[in-house]
Amino acid sequence: MTEPWAVVIGVGNDYRSDDGVGSAVALQIEELRIPGVLVTVSDGEPTSLLDAWDGVDLAVVIDAVRCEPSIPGRVRRTDIDLLRHAGTTASTHTLGIQDALPLGRALGRLPGAIVVIAVDVASLELGVGLSEPVAAAVPRAVTAVLSELRRGEPRHRLGT
Repeated sequence: MTEPWAVVIGVGNDYRSDDGVGSAVALQIEELRIPGVLVTVSDGEPTSLLDAWDGVDLAVVIDAVRCEPSIPGRVRRTDIDLLRHAGTTASTHTLGIQDALPLGRALGRLPGAIVVIAVDVASLELGVGLSEPVAAAVPRAVTAVLSELRRGEPRHRLGT
């Protein structure tokens, strides 16, 4: 087995409705069994993120976000800095990606690049299952992750 060059991390909590979108997307990516790509899920705890992305060229993180204005089911590629602005867009986790970055820098445990695929939520109520607009967004989020993997794939693996 070859060492992974990329990791896909689904962040969230399956018991808080739409917060489970990260793991729903990660499960679909995992079923594709892409060579050189590790797929995992995380509750967003910073050290688990550091462990997941340590030593890879690319980390693609799927996370549920709350936005103003809210457009449940919207999927977009975003920047870590955007997740910090709670008034506009914020991760649904108290601790998470933005907290893992300074720790990763200090410990020398950051991937070559981090891309966040953010999905706007409709509900974070206790319960299992995604709302209709967020469930409908899962295929678009999977496509976005695959696009990032193709974009970040090392040139020697492209066959060109």
